[in-house]
Amino acid sequence: MKNTNPVYVISGGVSKFSKARIDKTFLGLVKEAYDYTLQDIHLGHKAAYHLIDGVVTSYFSDHFTNQLMAGIMVQDHLGLTPKPSHRVEGGGATGGICFQEAWKSIASGYMDICLAVGFETMSRVNTWKGNEFIALASDTLFDYPVGGFYSGYYAMMVARHMKEFGTTRDQLSMVAVKNRKHACYNPFAQNPGDYDLEDIQNASMVSWPLTYLDICTMSDGASAILLASEQGVEKIQKATGITIPLISVAGIGRGTDMMRMADRPHSDVILMDHESKKDYEGTQFIDGKLKYPGIHSFRAGRSASIQAYKMANIKNPLDEIDFIELHDAYSSSEIQTYEDMGLCKYGEGGQFVEKGYPFLPNIHYKFESTRKITLPHKGKLPINPSGGLIACGHPVGATGLMQGVFALWQLQGTIQKHFKDNTLQLNNPKTGVIHSHAGTGTYVSVSILKKIS
Repeated sequence: MKNTNPVYVISGGVSKFSKARIDKTFLGLVKEAYDYTLQDIHLGHKAAYHLIDGVVTSYFSDHFTNQLMAGIMVQDHLGLTPKPSHRVEGGGATGGICFQEAWKSIASGYMDICLAVGFETMSRVNTWKGNEFIALASDTLFDYPVGGFYSGYYAMMVARHMKEFGTTRDQLSMVAVKNRKHACYNPFAQNPGDYDLEDIQNASMVSWPLTYLDICTMSDGASAILLASEQGVEKIQKATGITIPLISVAGIGRGTDMMRMADRPHSDVILMDHESKKDYEGTQFIDGKLKYPGIHSFRAGRSASIQAYKMANIKNPLDEIDFIELHDAYSSSEIQTYEDMGLCKYGEGGQFVEKGYPFLPNIHYKFESTRKITLPHKGKLPINPSGGLIACGHPVGATGLMQGVFALWQLQGTIQKHFKDNTLQLNNPKTGVIHSHAGTGTYVSVSILKKIS
């Protein structure tokens, strides 16, 4: 992208994620996250009103609030009318899109300071009904009538991944163990737990090979992020009297794919800078050739990643990225996304886990003792140090912004301040990525944050 203004992430806040926040409406949850965002930079509400130029609001479904135009109700509740605003929606990627729309407001010069807020109150309907609403993000003329169950879709995808690449249940379980263990140190998380591989595999089966502990849960929660231009940073610093650490949005990307998985073509892999055609020639694939993207890979994720890497001048993500907050609605989709983001070759996502790349170097995981599993590359590229969706929860409109908040705190080096524990703080990270994923891989956003000072 050319001729865009620099954009900085200034502050962020999240509400406590929970299966049911019966103490507050969606308005109260957003206010909780917004207040946290302001308090973190010692900015009062009156000053914020004068400084914030506009708002982008994200929520997945009107059904969960039984309310149309909930975004303007949020704006009213935060005391930010009559400033400009718009609502975005894009399935599971809704929060990630919201972050990028706020970025656009600054990068275009339209605003100096923009607030991005997202929320969902999924407990307001029965679980079966919530699953039905979520499944409406598949093609309701074709996919939905013959399934209508997202865990079934993802089970089918990973079954194909296992068939074609040899991915194992142990590898899936290692992802779930990792993310839930990380969340033990994150007070905002909904579903922390110190599990072993057998605990994951012996949990209630939802859709083989995915058990209850392989899957994120519906949630109530909200997140907020404040983005600003250079002039906006100066305005905030003048109003608060504090120096704002500069965390820039170095790159963004979005990708799409056909809603109906059956329509997705078999073609050549879209290559990244560090890849070549020879990487995808060999007998590890059916007929000696990868059927890309098929139903085991997410072409939208690959497209979004390539755009973001190019904008941020990243040539090899495994070597140049310090951590990723990745959309892990399923343990399987995390493994699939390693490949789509170019962290390893297609077919090697399971091996990427077994070698230890996505784990935190300072945390001991039960299987290291019980199974005597060694992780030779432990901590090379931590994935979901916050706990991800599997452990934090997935209030859809808030999730992508939650990832942005946790990435911001990592880059600021303030995990101790916010979590009251330093276990999840990485050692001086410079570059972090947030990744949001929608539908059956039909919409993906990737945003790259870099520490400037």
